[in-house]
Amino acid sequence: MTETMATPTATWIDVCSVDDLEPDAGVCALVAGRQVAIFYIPKLGAVFAIDNYDPFSHANVLSRGLTGDIGGEPVVASPVYKQHFSLRTGRCMEDEKIIVPTYAVRIHQDRVQIQLTEQGDDA
Repeated sequence: MTETMATPTATWIDVCSVDDLEPDAGVCALVAGRQVAIFYIPKLGAVFAIDNYDPFSHANVLSRGLTGDIGGEPVVASPVYKQHFSLRTGRCMEDEKIIVPTYAVRIHQDRVQIQLTEQGDDA
């Protein structure tokens, strides 16, 4: 599995077992009071973490969206109004001014771990 970039001083937070992840789907975890949508994409050998909050519907639903790709970019489609968000950057594919926070995530000893420091486009 790949791991998204992390800041050197941030602490990894243990979230769940790898067995709790569903291939090509999202799960929601409450991490330090924040709802985080975690996606496991087996064909990429990758796990992604973005904020669960959909800025268009104003609801915490992104973990329930359908995964896919647009032009090779892994995305999740919001289950409400169907906007697509990049799993790598959080950027909305239909309105690039809208970006949901993304988080560093990794699999370590069969456990999913997240850092809550938001990742920017430079990460």
